Amino acid sequence: MEIAVLALGCFWGPEIKFSKIDGIIKTEVGYCGGNSSVTTYKEVCTGNTNHAEVVKLDFDEKIITYEKILKTFFQIHDPTTLNSQGPDFGTQYRSEIFYLNDNQKMIAEKVLNEVNARLSGKVVTKISLLKNYCPAEEYHQKYLEKR
Repeated sequence: MEIAVLALGCFWGPEIKFSKIDGIIKTEVGYCGGNSSVTTYKEVCTGNTNHAEVVKLDFDEKIITYEKILKTFFQIHDPTTLNSQGPDFGTQYRSEIFYLNDNQKMIAEKVLNEVNARLSGKVVTKISLLKNYCPAEEYHQKYLEKR
């Protein structure tokens, strides 16, 4: 089992899309890349925490590769818009790949460079070491209500 953490705008839509892909075992929405390991939606929306809304994916690498997940990531959002996706604007809606190890970083750089070449150098997606991931309180509340 491996983990991928991706920021691609509001996390609810991407979570649903990724949850339907064979090999994705579990999805979770949260915040990542910010100044602390604990935050709330309200705090993130101020723009002061530096967190991005993310989807955390637990996946079986025997069924789907990290590279394939990243190619899907680039297909389901616009990586050329800075701090926005569709009607959502703010730094929390940025495009960013949070890697967990050097291998993920290498794959992320490779895929990003391929996409950037196709899009004439317009990709604004960042690649960053995973830092201060915290689950979204809303997600956990919905999860608890289902139990």
